Amino acid sequence: MKTKVIIALALLVSSFSFSQKDELKAAEKALKNNNFADAKTAIQSAEALIGSADDKTKAKFYYLKGQALYADGNGSNDDINAAIESFNMVKTVEEKSGKSKYSTGIDALKQDMLAKILTKANAALQDKKYLVSSAGFNQAYRMSPKDTLYLYYAASTAVTAQDYDISLKYYEELRDLNYTGIQMEYVATNKATGEVEPFGSKQLRDLALKGGDYILPKDEKTDSKAGEIIKNIALIYNSQGKDDKAIAAIKEARAENPDDLSLILTEADLESKLGNAEKAKGLYQEAIVKDPNNQKLRYNIGVMTMKEGDYDTARKSFEEALKLDPTMKDAALNISTTYIDEGNVLLEEMNKLLEKGTDAAYTKYDELKVQKSNLYQEGANVLERFLENNPNGSNDVYQQLNNIYLAIGEVEKAKMYKAKIKQ
Repeated sequence: MKTKVIIALALLVSSFSFSQKDELKAAEKALKNNNFADAKTAIQSAEALIGSADDKTKAKFYYLKGQALYADGNGSNDDINAAIESFNMVKTVEEKSGKSKYSTGIDALKQDMLAKILTKANAALQDKKYLVSSAGFNQAYRMSPKDTLYLYYAASTAVTAQDYDISLKYYEELRDLNYTGIQMEYVATNKATGEVEPFGSKQLRDLALKGGDYILPKDEKTDSKAGEIIKNIALIYNSQGKDDKAIAAIKEARAENPDDLSLILTEADLESKLGNAEKAKGLYQEAIVKDPNNQKLRYNIGVMTMKEGDYDTARKSFEEALKLDPTMKDAALNISTTYIDEGNVLLEEMNKLLEKGTDAAYTKYDELKVQKSNLYQEGANVLERFLENNPNGSNDVYQQLNNIYLAIGEVEKAKMYKAKIKQ
């Protein structure tokens, strides 16, 4: 009786094996005819039996399944993701068995898939279909995990699409991979234009140099993207109201890289957004020590101190920024604005004095009026000095000068600057 049961089981297993092989043959035939729907149906029928199959059959199953789902690039987004997983399973099975019958074919197929996926992702990016583009770059990364730049693109385009849940997932994956994005960039100066231009490779740059049109070759490393990644993780947490997680992300990154300037700035920006002005200022000052010629740092401190009403400190910071970059229009405008804000504080006092209506109040009022006009005039002087160094001018500078001269009653000067505003 026991022997009969064993024989019955053996027959049953044998019939399963034949059924499975028939389904795989049907899938193979359908794929040869580009009939991907029938191939998927056959694969689905064989899938329930694949767990008990030998490694050779498993490898073939995953190979055919990947092709059926990919459908020569016409599969759905979910199907293409499943196809990538299936092709990866072929590699896993054959590496385990020590045979590589299908792996070689997959390598060639993956190259074709990768090219098509990247073409679609780039086209979607050009069409501003950012979420579609993000999904494509993510697929490209899953196909070629060594190319972490694709995952970075997937995260960046998801941010542009404002899908912060997806972008956070990708950014955290990049962080855990210790991705920096640092690359060697090969540049040379165009003799005709004097512009420094990048080349795709050292070989291309060297060929351009031999042609005689380029000079002064340089090999330059691009900036690390680690700070930007942590910053975006923190900002997404901040936008979700998870401030503790945002700060923790920055602290963790800085503990590993305490001297990383981009991380210091990220923490400073976040503290500023959270309203922690003193912490932010301290961090900006720390950054200035590391990068004393960074005009943006000094500008940021100026903005923070101006908001606090500390006009002297703000002016000094903006003036330092302007010395480092004489074209920094916003620094000049903000210096001017500090004088206007100071004058406006006096204006409030003057209005209160008018309400009193006493001789002493009127005398004080006249004194403050002169001080206010002097402050407004100094605000105008700052911008006029800026225009001397930047003769091309700027509409917002002209507009502020127009407003100042109207406020102090110099109508002709106000009209002159209004006329300069380019429509």
